[in-house]
Amino acid sequence: MTSNSLQKTTNELSKLNYSVLIEEKEGGYQATVWGLPDCQVFATTREDALHNLHEIVDRRLKNVEIVTQEIAVPKPEHPWMKFAGMFKDDPMFDEVLADIEEYRREIDAEMAERYHQIDATEVKES
Repeated sequence: MTSNSLQKTTNELSKLNYSVLIEEKEGGYQATVWGLPDCQVFATTREDALHNLHEIVDRRLKNVEIVTQEIAVPKPEHPWMKFAGMFKDDPMFDEVLADIEEYRREIDAEMAERYHQIDATEVKES
């Protein structure tokens, strides 16, 4: 006993859709499978070009297997990682950190004062 979903999957796997580039050329049509430049034909009519191309693709795919593989993309290094630890042996590093902390405290105090002024203005307007 086979299920419909199994048959459907098998039928779907036996079909391949491909894009064909059809160009009208002097004296006929050129048909090329998009991405496979060696699968190309020239014929006098558009229909003949498609038919001949179909035969070429059928012959090419007759003894091949098409598989899908998942390839893990390596995670790129974080752009700042090459700088991490570059100042660990610098004798001025602790002083720089202290300056950064002080600057942050100053900025925080300024912002707190601004928010206090905004709050005071809103209370007066109410």
